[in-house]
Amino acid sequence: MNPRDVEPRLLRGFVAVAEELHFTRAAARLYVAQQALSRDVRRLEQALAANLFVRTTRAVELTADGHRLLPLARRVLAAHEELAGAFGAGTAAGAAPRPLLVDLNTDGPGTARTVLERARELAPDCELMARFESGLTHAAAEVAAGRLDVAFGYADGLDPVLRAPLAQRPVRYEPLAVLLPEGHALAARESVPLDALAGETVYAGAGNPRTLEWTGLARELFSGRGILMAPPAPVAMGKEEFRRVMVKTGNPVLATVGFLDMPGCVKLPLTDPVPLSPLSMVWRKGFAHPGLDALHAAAAALAAERGWLAPPAGSWLPAPLTHGPGGG
Repeated sequence: MNPRDVEPRLLRGFVAVAEELHFTRAAARLYVAQQALSRDVRRLEQALAANLFVRTTRAVELTADGHRLLPLARRVLAAHEELAGAFGAGTAAGAAPRPLLVDLNTDGPGTARTVLERARELAPDCELMARFESGLTHAAAEVAAGRLDVAFGYADGLDPVLRAPLAQRPVRYEPLAVLLPEGHALAARESVPLDALAGETVYAGAGNPRTLEWTGLARELFSGRGILMAPPAPVAMGKEEFRRVMVKTGNPVLATVGFLDMPGCVKLPLTDPVPLSPLSMVWRKGFAHPGLDALHAAAAALAAERGWLAPPAGSWLPAPLTHGPGGG
C-alpha cells in the first residue's frame, strides 16, 4: 500500500492508540475488537514502512516515527471529518453536528468541568452543552434513554443492568474529602484521618434514588470504621439550600476534593488511607459524535499531564461491584 492510499480508518486507529497508549482501551473507544485494531496498526506500519509503537507486556509507547505521524494523522482526520460534514448523507452542506449534552453532576468546579473545558478548546466548532443531573444513577438512565449524551461519575458503582447499554472510560481516581460546618470540632485541621470520623454521622445521599452509586461507595468506606450513615432526608436543591440544611444538621458531608466550596463550611481532604472514587465518563454504546471524540482526547491528555489514573500508594478504592449499589 502506498502512503498516499492509507485509509482514514487506519489513521483513526493509530490516533486512538497513541492517545490511550493502551490497545484495549483504544479498541473500546472505537467499538472494534482489539485484534482488528492491532491488525490495522500493523497494516499502517507496513504502508509507511515504519514502526509506530514500542510494545511490551506492560506498556505501549510511541516511537520517534509515531510522534512524527501523530500531528499529521490528526490533520488528515480533521480534513476528512470536514469533508464528511460538508457532503455526508442526510447533512446539509457545512452543517455542524447537533449539540452534545454533557452531565457534570454539579454546577461548579471539578474534574468533569475540567475535561469539558479542555474538550471545548480541542473542538471549538462543536457545541458541548453542560447539564447538572446530580447523581450518576439518574444521569446514566438519561444517557441510556437518549436524553443525555455523556455523564461523569462512579460508573463501577452503577447497577449492572443500568450499566449494560453504556460504554465507559476511566478518567480519574478522585481523592475524597469531608465538608464540615465551620464550628465543627474537626474543622480546624488541615486534613481529616478516616479514624477521626468514628462516631460521626456523615451524609452521603442515603435515600436519594439519583445517587445510589455514591451511597454504595460511602457505605463500603464507612464499614468497619465506626462511621455512621446519615439517614434519608429530603434532597436539598441548589447550593444555598444545601448549605443551609448542612449547617442546621451539623452533619459532615462526604464529597470529593473538587466539590464546590460552601460559605460557612470547610472542605478537608480525607487521609490514612486516602480514599479514592474511580471517576469515569459514560455514553451509549455505539454512539458517535465529534464532541465525544474531543472529550476522549481531553480526558486522555489531562490524565497523562496530571497523573489522574495513578492512585497513590496505600490509598483506598472500592471493591468491584457485583450485586448492585451497596449490595452484599
